[in-house]
Parts: sequence; C-alpha cells; structure tokens
Amino acid sequence: MNSNTKSLKKDIVVVGGGPAGMAAGLRGAEEGAEVMIVERDIELGGILNQCIHNGFGVEIYGEELTGPEYAERFTSQIGESTVDVRLNTFVLSMQPDKSMTLLTPNGLLEVEAEAVVLATGARERSRGEIRIPGGRPSGVMPAGTAQELINKKGFLPGKRVFVLGSGDIGLIISRRLTWEGAEVVGVAEIMDYPTGLNRNVVQCLHDYDIPLHLSHTVTDIYGSDRLKGIKLSRVDDGMQPVEGTGKDIDVDLLLLSVGLVPENDFFKETGVTLSEKTRGPIVDEWFQTDVPGIFGCGNSVHIEDLVDWVTMDGFRAGDGAVAYAGNDSLPNPEKEVIAGENINYVVPQKVSGEDPFRFALRVEEPMENVDISIKGTDISFFQRIVTPGEMEVEEVSKDDLAKIKELEEFEFEVKGRN
Repeated sequence: MNSNTKSLKKDIVVVGGGPAGMAAGLRGAEEGAEVMIVERDIELGGILNQCIHNGFGVEIYGEELTGPEYAERFTSQIGESTVDVRLNTFVLSMQPDKSMTLLTPNGLLEVEAEAVVLATGARERSRGEIRIPGGRPSGVMPAGTAQELINKKGFLPGKRVFVLGSGDIGLIISRRLTWEGAEVVGVAEIMDYPTGLNRNVVQCLHDYDIPLHLSHTVTDIYGSDRLKGIKLSRVDDGMQPVEGTGKDIDVDLLLLSVGLVPENDFFKETGVTLSEKTRGPIVDEWFQTDVPGIFGCGNSVHIEDLVDWVTMDGFRAGDGAVAYAGNDSLPNPEKEVIAGENINYVVPQKVSGEDPFRFALRVEEPMENVDISIKGTDISFFQRIVTPGEMEVEEVSKDDLAKIKELEEFEFEVKGRN
C-alpha cells in the first residue's frame, strides 16, 4: 500500500446511494453496525433525483411522493444517523475478501469490510446492444438520459420525438416531453404487448393520445450530423422486420427505452455467480450471494417495478449484512428455487426454508385468471392478470414454511384456472 494511502475498517460498506443502498445502510446503522455508503454522484438518491413525477412511496409511506421527495425522506434519516457517507467517491477495485480501494476527493482510501452490500442499480441498454442500422447522428439517446437533461438540467433535447420501447422510463418521458411542448409522434414496442406498467400506458400515452405501435421496431436511422428521421417497420412472430412494411417518420429525437440491465461489474470482479436470466447475482432470501458476506439488492439483482420494492430489498439485505458482520450465522440456503411453467425467473434463487421470505417473479406470457403456486403444495396466490411487464411479488409466510419443510426444491409455476 502506498504510504500516502489512508485505510480504515467498517462493519458494512454499501456501494451505491440510491434507494436500495440508502435502505441497506440505514438499516445497518439502526442495528448498531458501523456503516459506510459509497456514492459516485455528488448527492444521495440515485435515479430518484431525476424522477420528478409522483407515484413513489405508496407502500413505504402510505402516500404518493415525487422521486426527490422520496429521496429526501431517506437522506434526512441518514443525516441523523451514524452512517459514514462518502460522496463523489469511486470504487476502483474490490476483492472477494471484501477489501476495496476507493478514489475519494481527498485521494485513495483502502477499506476493509466485514460485509459488503452492492446496490449499484442498473443501466439502460444501448443502441449497439439492439443493433439498429443506419447513421450515427446526434439525437439518438437512452430515455433516461433525456429525463436527466429535462428534469435536472432544464434542457429540451428535441421537439419532434419518437420513443422505441414501452418500458416505464420511455412511457414517463413521453408524457414529460409532451408537457414541455415537444410532439411525441409515437411509441413502438417490438413485443405484442406493452412492457411497462399498465397504469403508465394509460396515464402517459392514452391520456395524451400518443400512438402505441405494438409488434413494431425501428429499422433505420436517417441523418448525418443531426437525426432527420427513422423507419418504423412491423415485425413478425419471430420479431423480424416484415419486408415492405417500413414507414419513414420525420423526427429530430429518438429515445431508446429498450430495457435495463443490472450493473454487475463488481459481482463479476469478486467471483459472484450470475443468473443467466436476470444478469444479476444469484441470491438467497437475505440477498446474500454465493460469495459469503457479499450481498446485492435492488436493481443490481434484478429489474424491479417499484422503488418501494427496491427499498424493501435494501432493508432485507441490510439485515443480512448486519447478521453476517456480527458473526450471527444466517440459515444455509440449501433449497433451490426453480422457475417452472410460464415463469421467466424467480428471485431469490435459493432459500433455507427456515425463514419467511418475499419472492418476486416475472411470467413469460400474458395470462388471465391464474394461480401462482409452489408445486407439490397447496400454497397459491391468485392473480386476475399477469404480464411480463409487471412483476409479481408475494410473501411465503411462517405458516407456509411448515408446508414446504420437506421439499428439497421450490418450483414456482403459473397456471390458468379452468
């Protein structure tokens, strides 16, 4: 270690100061642990700071808050706690033994932690990942970038806009652009159903007469220095463009809302096993990974619909990290959780079967009047409608645990009622 490099030890280090990280850090401090939150931005709150629309906090606070209001509730509590907050600080490297090197405004800092919670959030998929052909003009950007430009910097990035993808960010930015005087000429979705929450489809598109083109995608981009237009084409059942269906649309801004991907670099760096489905870590009911003492939570594990759920996961991961750091043994997650019929994935992927837990899953196809159940038991949760765009979250209670005690694995399945 360089003689100019400082060092310290903490019970828990939380990487990421968004809603998941703030919840994990606050819970750790409330339970008496020495906690540090490392955040690369100049303020806590993460994505909440640019989400000025309301709808946050219904489950946590019982009222609708804007993103900044929700963040302020937590930052105020953290400010009154013992949490050591390090802003404008970057993690340069992290080891499986939970030691790390930080780049702070005051230089390098070596930190040793008993437990680490990775609450690094997610990133938006780029144009390169979905391989849209055409030129490379300015005026093509992720929807979240446009949201930041408008809400935090007061800059309108375009006046005639098309949105590719019906994810929640794309739906919400369509409404926001309309409020700012831009013309949103349409939203395209390659699937034959919207991928965002139904309430956002109604409130952000239908209420403003913005067309939604299902089973369509952008197949060309026009312009050299600045975007001039796009080609919109229908796709077949294999999601391939149908020849002869292309329609040219004049726009000066194309926003991409084509999905989020967990930020998994630190999980990879520390040797954590990742899920092929979620691209986040495989975790147990305490959000501990298969590297002891390294936990994940929030969108770094899987992409969630509600910030309230992200926060709940942060609390749970904080509880787990406190137990691990305090040498309290967590139950051994010996039972596999399997995604069965019509299920894309389930989180957690492993459980002990000793503690009640909350599970989250996404289905493969839209269905009506279904039971979400654990195979081989009478544990069942009825849902009138399920779609891949809306996450299903339920609790396996203490009473349920007695029914599944003898199972070696939990296979969740979704079946329609006759």
